[in-house]
Amino acid sequence: MIPVALTIAGSDPSGGAGIQADLKTFHQFGVYGAAAITLITVQNTRRVSRVECLAPKLVAEQIAAVVEDIPPRAAKTGALGNRAVVEAVAEAAAAFRFPLVVDPVMISKHGAPLMDAAAREALIALLLPLAFLVTPNLPEAEALTGAAIGDLDGMKRAAAHIHGLGAAAVLVKGGHLPDTATDVLLVDGKWHDFPAPRIGTPHTHGTGCTYSAAITAGLALGLPTAEAVARAKKFIGEAIRSNPGLGGGAGPVNHFAPAH
Repeated sequence: MIPVALTIAGSDPSGGAGIQADLKTFHQFGVYGAAAITLITVQNTRRVSRVECLAPKLVAEQIAAVVEDIPPRAAKTGALGNRAVVEAVAEAAAAFRFPLVVDPVMISKHGAPLMDAAAREALIALLLPLAFLVTPNLPEAEALTGAAIGDLDGMKRAAAHIHGLGAAAVLVKGGHLPDTATDVLLVDGKWHDFPAPRIGTPHTHGTGCTYSAAITAGLALGLPTAEAVARAKKFIGEAIRSNPGLGGGAGPVNHFAPAH
């Protein structure tokens, strides 16, 4: 039977991020994608002009409808918006019997807030302890830990701190480092580094969504965490390098890149 992965995230009508990016990535990895929408955005490659969160009960009902009929082998969260939605997702996730990847999306590529302070507090208190893996970028890791991060040692300290908040495993992404794009994974008490050169392109819209979706697909396929991350890291690197150059701003990556 084809493995199923569930994304619980916001909608990007331009197709570069959110559930649209997640579903395309799941498909590229040979995984059937299901989606529960948390919020609606009005955006393109140039700007985000509106964000509307859905009712928490509606989000919870979407999740329940999928889980009861098409059980996922893995799930991920993306933009959750407000505290009430985080609470609804955490309540649903408490019953999950499959890995949950938490991508703590806080700000869009264009700088629009996708999670308020109260939601961040709820995510730390309620959702991180349920996470199989958390995948913050550097600004998100700084928000979760309250500490500045400027190098690999700082990334490791942040990962250890977030692990201490209850997350089983932590991947701190180094895409915002000045000279490299190395990521650091803490899983089962062991460290794994995933080095990569910096790719000079503005077309990186949805990289975090796509990367975490690729990891989730790997987990749905039964891969160990470090192997799922390694495979996803190769995929996102090629997706950035081969971006289609769409739009007049920060365009999307190539979701048709080979899934190694």
